[in-house]
Amino acid sequence: MRGKYKLVAVDLDDTLLAEDLSITGRVKEAVKAVRAKGVHITVSTGRMYRSAARIAGELGIEIPLITYQGALVKNSLSGEVLVYRPLPLDCARELIARVHQLGYPINGYLDDRLLVERETPESRRYVSISGVQAEVVGDLLHYLDRDPTKILAIAKEPLIDQLAAELIPLYRGRAHISKSKPHFLEFSHTQATKGQALAFLADYFGVQREEVMALGDSYNDLDMLEYAGLGVVVANARDEIKEKADYVTSASYGDGVVEALEKFVLIGS
Repeated sequence: MRGKYKLVAVDLDDTLLAEDLSITGRVKEAVKAVRAKGVHITVSTGRMYRSAARIAGELGIEIPLITYQGALVKNSLSGEVLVYRPLPLDCARELIARVHQLGYPINGYLDDRLLVERETPESRRYVSISGVQAEVVGDLLHYLDRDPTKILAIAKEPLIDQLAAELIPLYRGRAHISKSKPHFLEFSHTQATKGQALAFLADYFGVQREEVMALGDSYNDLDMLEYAGLGVVVANARDEIKEKADYVTSASYGDGVVEALEKFVLIGS
């Protein structure tokens, strides 16, 4: 298994980033060493492109980034859009109407802009995590006039689980619905997944599936971990995610990423 990986995709929140959302010096050095070895390394995140691009810039990553859970794959150096799969507007409106009925806060994403209906504690927290300012636009049902990149509902985990259980069967084949974090439920195009975006990048770089390594921690990483020849889960992940891993690190967050990169990519370099 060692030394054969040519493409590495890393989740950001609760994986590469520290608990305080910073990038440690160890992570920066490990990513630099991977790049110096000629291995393609990128980020694969539910974050907006401009939020992910800022982090990628700190890491010196200049290849296409997987953002919005795979709805947008965009080259961080040239700005070229390689994949864009927005959520169809009719489907988005139905989903927004259901979330409205429940009274949960909801985010919309259009043209790499973060749209909220009103300012709430949840929206302020999301802004602090993403580092992107939100635009208050009022009712998203009326505001959206074309396909959004994705939409996201925010609620306590038991409520998110109930909503997912209700909507996943109803929208199978029409929307991809996944829990990116315990309190986030994301709605995107059926083919907007990290796994499908990673498969696209492997083909783009001429890399075989068994030469791909993916690192993550959460539910929206599962299809990416399954696709990759080596799926790595960091120690701070939940047990049900660890059960799907080929390898679970002994360290958490970015230290876990460094552990895996050193073990499987940098060995012998």
